[in-house]
Amino acid sequence: MSATRTSAASLVSPAEVARLAKVTRAAVSNWRKRYADFPAPVRGAGRTALFDLAEIRSWLDRHRKGDDPSPEVVLWHALRARYGSDMVRGLADVSMLLTAGSAQRLDSDLGSLIRELIEERTSAEVLTALVERMSGGEYTSTPRLVRAIGHFVGPVTGTVFDPACGVGSLLLAFATSDTSLAGQECHEAAARLAGARLKLVDPGAAVRAGDSLRQDRWSQLRAELVVCDPPVNVADWGREDLLLDTRWEFGVPTRAESELAWLQHCYSHVAHGGRAVVVMPPSVAYRKAGRRIRAELVRRGVLSGVVALPPGMAALHAQPVQLWLLERPVDAESSRDVVRMVDLSANDPDETFEPVASQIADVPLIDLLDEDVDLTPARYVAAQHVDHLAEYATACAAVVARLHELSELLPELGKGQGALDGPSVKMADLVRAGLVSLTDDGAASKSDRLDTDFVRGFLSSAANAKRATSSSGSFRADVTGARIPQLGVDEQRRYGAAFRSFEEFDRLLAELAKLGQRATSLGRDGLTLGALRPEPRN
Repeated sequence: MSATRTSAASLVSPAEVARLAKVTRAAVSNWRKRYADFPAPVRGAGRTALFDLAEIRSWLDRHRKGDDPSPEVVLWHALRARYGSDMVRGLADVSMLLTAGSAQRLDSDLGSLIRELIEERTSAEVLTALVERMSGGEYTSTPRLVRAIGHFVGPVTGTVFDPACGVGSLLLAFATSDTSLAGQECHEAAARLAGARLKLVDPGAAVRAGDSLRQDRWSQLRAELVVCDPPVNVADWGREDLLLDTRWEFGVPTRAESELAWLQHCYSHVAHGGRAVVVMPPSVAYRKAGRRIRAELVRRGVLSGVVALPPGMAALHAQPVQLWLLERPVDAESSRDVVRMVDLSANDPDETFEPVASQIADVPLIDLLDEDVDLTPARYVAAQHVDHLAEYATACAAVVARLHELSELLPELGKGQGALDGPSVKMADLVRAGLVSLTDDGAASKSDRLDTDFVRGFLSSAANAKRATSSSGSFRADVTGARIPQLGVDEQRRYGAAFRSFEEFDRLLAELAKLGQRATSLGRDGLTLGALRPEPRN
């Protein structure tokens, strides 16, 4: 194989082929299945396959792919013209034709376009291609997030339930011959679309419309796996009407903790021995309002793990999210000793979600049940993988060294003669005379008759600061009104050296504060984690 062929610049992924041909990734996948002459991958397979760019261009030209808008693109633009921003309803209407043969909700021209598409492709392929174009919306979970949840769930059999299933993206990831799928969604059109997508792969699947918290349409369902990417920061989630609801076995969430309402709702649908994986914003792990519920989840051995994922996983924002892993004990005798904390927050969201040892901490329950009940993974992962003794010794040595530097830095000063009432000169006059320049970094001498540090020191004096303050109390950046005493250059340099010492003292003092915080943090964490112990003083 030639070097040209294997160079990175000449290889393209299926997604890049789709962009090149102006079609969806599903269309490229369809071409690979239907056309025997479609180029074979140079490397990899499936989603990781890489193709020779020249071969792809030749194939596209030969089959006249990409010259005209693809059928999906034509249909998509027709749907946009008809439904505007409400594409969820548009795709839900399309799904009725694809699954039930009903075109009552569609204009005749849209129906014709859809029928033309399904002459060459399956209904599932058509619907997947259209939903992919809508990815990133309110009712979708990103492929990255779906992949992450699938990784931490692993193999599953039995019923899989999603009480906030949107258009069904998350449930579809668990569609196998060993599972049955069920969902609920408050948005009627999204529920219709999700139900149609699921039935195309699992005829027994069902999605019901309604608000899961206020109107649980699956109240008797207990699933082997519950997955959920719920809405966040919803103040009106129905708390006042649901105060006595039996789902709140770990505590009634506050109005600000809708996420903990969803978490407990998910857990209420978990069968004995079953699991739940719920997407949570990081703030749920430490907010004061939710600490009692967090404590109960830990104390009862329900929380099995918390996984911090990197930014870029969510559909509507770029902030990081967490996965909370729950398990319902098989019986009262089952107990959990630790909660596994996994910190993947610094990982590439497109890479593997398999953590390495340094990203995992198995934390004893007792260590989580402090005053804050902070369940942030980074807090425990970092603590378990730090050599506290060495780090603490280094931090203490740095504090002592910085203290010594500070003690040597303060200049020797003698008694002065009172206010400097001698002649002075305005900064504006010095600038006009070309003796001083003013830049973003401050004043600078342009003459051997003026010392820069002397000038800067007096510019910061209380008197000059007052001149730069208006009668309303606002500070003006203009220092041209400041006055500088007229002293000989040798005396200026003595003043300048003292001002430099104070400037350096301030800088080192700020660094000392950070070093001190580091030392005390390491010391406290080491003591509470058992990594350090107090030694008797000599």
